[in-house]
Amino acid sequence: MNSNFVYVTYIRTTPEKAWEALTKPEFTRQFWFGIAQETTWQPGAEWKLVGSEGKVYDTGEVLEREPPHRYVVKWRNEFRPELKDEGYSRCTMELVQEGELVKLTCTHTIERENSKLIGAVSGGWPAVLSSLKSLLETGKPLPRPTTC
Repeated sequence: MNSNFVYVTYIRTTPEKAWEALTKPEFTRQFWFGIAQETTWQPGAEWKLVGSEGKVYDTGEVLEREPPHRYVVKWRNEFRPELKDEGYSRCTMELVQEGELVKLTCTHTIERENSKLIGAVSGGWPAVLSSLKSLLETGKPLPRPTTC
């Protein structure tokens, strides 16, 4: 049995601009509260989330890459033992142009029932992706929520 989290938002932007924001460290640090994705974005490449202080939060591998519409990452939490013990999950980001908007769908899944990791990301993704939307539409990310 799988545990899943799906988050959909609509952003007034283009797939190219959203892709750049999602994949370039200088953008991810802005909307992800100081955290950047570090990878070459080539399938099979190492992937990690790294804080501004150098701490590695999550690691994995790029599984798929279809710029500017989709990427899939194998993802494991590295800083909370109860989440790391659950093993690897899968995160898919999809960008679809819908008129003046981009529909961004984030799907995070793991082959485990009642996953603690999925519980954790279900609190984090809305804050991170709302901040991304704000950055792309206004030029300013959101401040970090106290619950994130």
